Amino acid sequence: MNRFQPNRRHLLALSALGALPSLGRTQSSRPVRIVVPFAPGGGNDVLGRQMANGLTESTGRSHIVENRAGAGGNIGTEFVVRAAADGTTLLLGHTGTISINPALYTGLKFDVQKDLAPVAMFATSALVLVVAETSPIQSMADLVAAIRKANGNFNYASSGAGTGGHLTAEMLAHMLGTKMTHIPYKGTAPALTDVVGGQVQMMFSVIPPAQALVASGKLRALAVTSAKRLAQLPNVPTVAESGVAQLKGFESTLTYGLMAPRATPAPAIEAMGRQILQVAGTAAFQSKLGVEGAEPLLGDATQYAALIQRESAKWGAVIKASGATV
Repeated sequence: MNRFQPNRRHLLALSALGALPSLGRTQSSRPVRIVVPFAPGGGNDVLGRQMANGLTESTGRSHIVENRAGAGGNIGTEFVVRAAADGTTLLLGHTGTISINPALYTGLKFDVQKDLAPVAMFATSALVLVVAETSPIQSMADLVAAIRKANGNFNYASSGAGTGGHLTAEMLAHMLGTKMTHIPYKGTAPALTDVVGGQVQMMFSVIPPAQALVASGKLRALAVTSAKRLAQLPNVPTVAESGVAQLKGFESTLTYGLMAPRATPAPAIEAMGRQILQVAGTAAFQSKLGVEGAEPLLGDATQYAALIQRESAKWGAVIKASGATV
């Protein structure tokens, strides 16, 4: 029988997770920090804090969020890459930082798929395509006609270069065989403000802030980017079902999970993964996801790694074909 024989490194890693309380008590009492590579208050930050709170309650060990924003998430990502691989530092992985940035940015000093280890994924979210309520555009068919008529001068907003909203719009333009003009903002709120005011013609936005403006009659929701309609916006069709032939199969979703420095021992990865999925599987956690426009998407390290590879290939192709830059 080939049985696993843990060495001291494995035992200390498990001890750091509280799995072996008789060893390394000082290390096991240290809080686990979840690095969110974006500023406080955004969707990534909220989801990271929900997971941190859930893990603290579930394990009895303090999990705290540390925001390290900048360079589209690359600063916080590199910080975790360089961190000690002892189970005390994790990264909130997000499609933008994990699958988009490696193809979008040149000169990165790390390789996401080589330098980080997926631990578990726990949520996914879609975007909603919005225009001002005063816009003459009433449907996806109207939008496509307007984009083509503008011949590259149709403007769209995003919360920043390299974000999901930016690349989703580029994918739309690529599938339509046309071009649009990107207007990046420093955050979702100012971008939506200018869409409402008509300074920019459309935006792919995260759900909660856009949903509030749709409900108040300031924005019109044309479509959502998921494969099926969303519970939060049940009357809004998907882009794929809009009737535009070129957009059949269109789907753009963002995935969230936790990642660790690559050298983190496998037993520690497995233990942390079980804890994350236990928290993410509770009704209380999933109801909080819904408030943030997200849905549960549970997967272990192997499943998360496979998804990252698929998303990286997809977005890499979009970036190459569209010529998108930051």
